[in-house]
Amino acid sequence: MTSIQRWTLAAVCAATAVLMLDIAVVNTALSTIAVDLDTDLTGLQWVVDAYTLALATVVLSAGSLADRLGRRRLFLGGLTLFTVSSVACAAAPSIEVLIGARAVQGVGAAVMFAVSLALLAQAFPGVTERGKALAAYGATIGASFAIGPLVGGALTTGLGWRWVFLINVPIGLACVAVAVTKVRESRDPHARALDVPGQITLAAGLFLLVFGLLRGNEEGWGSTMIVAILAGAVVLLVAFVIIELQSLRPMVPMRLFRAPAFAGAQVAAFAISASFFAIFLYTTLYLQQVLGLSAVEAGLVYLPGTFVNFAAAGATAQLTRVPRGVLVSAGLALVALGMWMLTGVEVGSSWTSVLPGSIVAMLGTGMFNPAVSAVALDVPEHQSGLAAGINDTARQAGIAVGVAALGALIPASAGLGAADPAGFVAGLQDALLVGAAVAAVGAVASAVLIRSPRRAAGGAPAAEPATARSGSRP
Repeated sequence: MTSIQRWTLAAVCAATAVLMLDIAVVNTALSTIAVDLDTDLTGLQWVVDAYTLALATVVLSAGSLADRLGRRRLFLGGLTLFTVSSVACAAAPSIEVLIGARAVQGVGAAVMFAVSLALLAQAFPGVTERGKALAAYGATIGASFAIGPLVGGALTTGLGWRWVFLINVPIGLACVAVAVTKVRESRDPHARALDVPGQITLAAGLFLLVFGLLRGNEEGWGSTMIVAILAGAVVLLVAFVIIELQSLRPMVPMRLFRAPAFAGAQVAAFAISASFFAIFLYTTLYLQQVLGLSAVEAGLVYLPGTFVNFAAAGATAQLTRVPRGVLVSAGLALVALGMWMLTGVEVGSSWTSVLPGSIVAMLGTGMFNPAVSAVALDVPEHQSGLAAGINDTARQAGIAVGVAALGALIPASAGLGAADPAGFVAGLQDALLVGAAVAAVGAVASAVLIRSPRRAAGGAPAAEPATARSGSRP
């Protein structure tokens, strides 16, 4: 591995770690934020979803801009915006300001996320070395999400919840320094122009979907307001697909999805995000509000699973003969099993009741992340930014929708869990069961869609199908 490759991998993994931490690190600080900023469960859900929703809706356009203007340049811009907005989050005097700052932070994260895989593809052109780099990248995603609650708990307990955002500042500045001095610039000479109609319909459709799911319990699922909002979301998302099919320069070329493996990677990424990653908010509230654990104690509960995730992700890099589709589907199946095991938690359970299910699910996550990233990036190099953007959209949209949809199963009267522990736990059990079903469906779909590529003489991958190549530009 050359010096440039090492520095590029370090910068990408560090930036990815900090933006993934900001999805998970907030979880253990939510109870304290609720007291300090006087908010309810809906406000806390928006603290998470404002970030992931902004990330999901902007990442595709960010990838397109990066291909056109330069991936390193956009990476630096995203890092800067993310770091500055982290300071704004830390200084927020109200829940409304915090939610707004989190949305801006999500935009910066979208740019970083969109460019990350493209930078790795540029720095690691060989199949073997790229596989190892993607293993490190996948382990970073899973481990960052897993240790986020512990980091957030330690900072919240020791220094206060505002430090879960301030910790981003020195890491962001260090990544900027490395990117400026060590990372090579790259761009696509045939980059796509921005798809404004597609961007507007996607953003509006996802926002209405999440908004309707978050407000459904309070307004009533049969109310005119909720029915109209959810119907509007469906109309806008269908309009987005129609626009992409008819556009000469779509932000999501639908031809890409003619390749079953690519389509399967997006289904799988959405499934794990809408299930296991989304449920972290509610299991953390369960540990703190129902079982009475402190922020740092709640974070420690996830630590065993973190080590399992690290080990699984590292081992996956060595399994070069195992088809990626097998690793993706098996990983999702383990996530489904782990979530089903977690449905056994009760109001009077010990914190140890969370361990078996979370460890099994984190084992599956460790197997899943490197493999699905490799499948998503298995496109021509000039498409790397686009492929990364689509995959990241699937991931973040999954979290945003999952937080809202699974949260809808928890009664509003339960509050954060302390007001009605029995109601909260009953809702959590339902959410875990639904999440397990989502992960199981994703496992079956990825097993069917992601097949091992044909191999040419000498073990090299066979020529890529014309459908995949034709998706580069309409």
